[in-house]
Amino acid sequence: MLRYNRVWLVSGLLFFMSGYACGWRHEDAPIPSPRAARVETAVSIHGEQLSDPYAWLRQRDNPKVMEYLKAENAYTEAMMKPTSGLQEKLFSEFKSRLKEDDLSVPTQVDDYYYYTRTLPEKQYPLYYRKKGSLDAPEELLLDGNQLAQGKPFFQIGTFAVSPNHQLLAYAIDVSGNELYTIYIKNLANGQLLRDQMVNTAGDVEWANDSKTLFYTTLDDAHRAHKLFRHVLGQPAMMDAQIYHEPDEMFSVTISRSKDRRYLFLHVGSMTSSEVHYLLAEQPTQPFQLLFPRTKDVEYTLEHAHNQFYILTNEGDAKNFKLLAVDDQKPSRQACRELIPHRKQVHLESIDLFDHHLVVLERTEGTRGIRVIDPKTMQDKTITFQEQVHTISLGSMPNLNSPALRLVYTSPTTPYKVIDVNLNTLEQTVRKQREVLGGYNPKRYQTERIWATATDGVKIPISLVYRTDVKKDGSNPTLLLGYGAYGISSDPGFDSEAVSLLDRGFIVATAHIRGGGDMGRYWHEDGKLQKKMNTFTDFIACAKHLIQEKYTCSEKLACMGGSAGGLLIGAVINMEPKLFHIAVAEVPFVDVINTMLDASLPLTAGEWDEWGDPRKKADFDYIRTYSPYDNVKKQPYPNLLVTAGLNDPRVSYWEPAKWTARLREMKTNANWLLLKTNLSAGHGGASGRYEAMHEQAFIYAFLLHRLGIHE
Repeated sequence: MLRYNRVWLVSGLLFFMSGYACGWRHEDAPIPSPRAARVETAVSIHGEQLSDPYAWLRQRDNPKVMEYLKAENAYTEAMMKPTSGLQEKLFSEFKSRLKEDDLSVPTQVDDYYYYTRTLPEKQYPLYYRKKGSLDAPEELLLDGNQLAQGKPFFQIGTFAVSPNHQLLAYAIDVSGNELYTIYIKNLANGQLLRDQMVNTAGDVEWANDSKTLFYTTLDDAHRAHKLFRHVLGQPAMMDAQIYHEPDEMFSVTISRSKDRRYLFLHVGSMTSSEVHYLLAEQPTQPFQLLFPRTKDVEYTLEHAHNQFYILTNEGDAKNFKLLAVDDQKPSRQACRELIPHRKQVHLESIDLFDHHLVVLERTEGTRGIRVIDPKTMQDKTITFQEQVHTISLGSMPNLNSPALRLVYTSPTTPYKVIDVNLNTLEQTVRKQREVLGGYNPKRYQTERIWATATDGVKIPISLVYRTDVKKDGSNPTLLLGYGAYGISSDPGFDSEAVSLLDRGFIVATAHIRGGGDMGRYWHEDGKLQKKMNTFTDFIACAKHLIQEKYTCSEKLACMGGSAGGLLIGAVINMEPKLFHIAVAEVPFVDVINTMLDASLPLTAGEWDEWGDPRKKADFDYIRTYSPYDNVKKQPYPNLLVTAGLNDPRVSYWEPAKWTARLREMKTNANWLLLKTNLSAGHGGASGRYEAMHEQAFIYAFLLHRLGIHE
């Protein structure tokens, strides 16, 4: 296997920087930007010599690398100094809309009600419960703020209370690298047990005895590859290895059925999966395989009513169908089809109750919910008034619950939690997220429009803007996009975006191919050898906004993160003058080099998404769009790039290398800024106020580059 992990040095030169400044100089006398040295690196693949002059930036332990990242941060800080007041104003606006002292809707599990609370000036939630009724005294289970003290990054992964409600297993990441340590807390006395599991993926499930739990660990490539069983009181080094997945394209997760009778071991790649099951009351027994993995066949599992419910795309069911089989005789031949495949409807997920089957499905880019009588298969549909909205299934863990819980939002409607009576479909709003600061949804409106792609396919765009906006081509506009992994860019409320809307912005979301916005066919039309559709769709959406007089190129910005950052990088190479501003957050831009190196997290598992460049056909195709490899001598938009030093998903050197190459090649004076968070990972800052500061920084960049200074 070819790898880009060796650097050839030229004349011992590792780093050169031309006068980065720590202070601010007048805009008429621009601050010299940092410059990374070109260090020739030669790699031969498919008979070609590839040059990667900035490969040396991968050397995390090289002090010159950190010096360069800090120089870029200092340059970015200096260039953005004139926006410091605007940043604080934006942060104040964000905070003024936030209900700082807030409670989540309690979730009932057995005789307990679990919920979280946020407090003013506190970065992280506190976890509580009440026993017997909502009027009972509250019991503090965990305080994220206490646990986070002294840590530059803090994130709680799994929060799993034991079946007897006496113990709590929780997982913590303190670096942003998504490497979790699992702790066990005695909820009766508040003391931590000595049990501790390290190097885990963060997912934990209890067996019914409340003394046995299962967890997964990571290999060197950050892939969850092993399942272990832990018995309370025994050293973690004695934990039994239950399963090991050797195939580098597959990873493992552990979950529990809704009726709590079974534990499920999921083993899956991008295109294939299998599920092993175990009675939760028999934790020492071996897991049983339901159906063995088959190429290009995926399935997930649920259990209730002595049946396994199987959501699968086997056969020609690209948009999935639902099967059921007796749990005592779970053969493929014995499966019954409950919901057939429908080409125009993507069956996304199900929820189970004693007397109802709930289905979450997607039609024409919009999610809908059906409530089905499993005996007669007669169904009723839950309806909503707004054309552009998003719904998702909430947590209702008890099978005997008379209500379904869902979460509803739209670009103008803050998130609300709704309980729906399963018999009458009567809706009860349990919580409407409060937006303070005088927010009035009637001042804004949403719209769904359709652009035409280069091959004639209609691409949906969701818009939100103030009602007094006129379509005269003069509106500042932010176009968002993602387009990968079959993940949908569902439109929802963003209280921070109100600061843009109130400054006359249109905020648009392009539902481009590669995502799952229009079902599985949509995903397949934007991956592998069809990946270019993702980029041309986004360009078509931008041009449609201009053609229909929503905006113009001089006032058009685009933004995307991770695989959405790949989108931004590819698009500004292809159409550098289409956008005035681009923001690429933790962008996956060094596609060929990353996908050649299976030692990196995610690489092997994503060959089914991007292609395997060790194969010439895939290499040739990826090379046509990989942003780092297609930087040209041409003008580029004003560009803000972000990175996380501890990011396991998109290594920091990808945005660093890309920025260095752009500095070398761009032919205009537009801003190019790189901001690396030196204590976080893929998601940026972990605390809610720190996250708002990061967003204020991005919005200040957008506004400043558009000449909006207030």
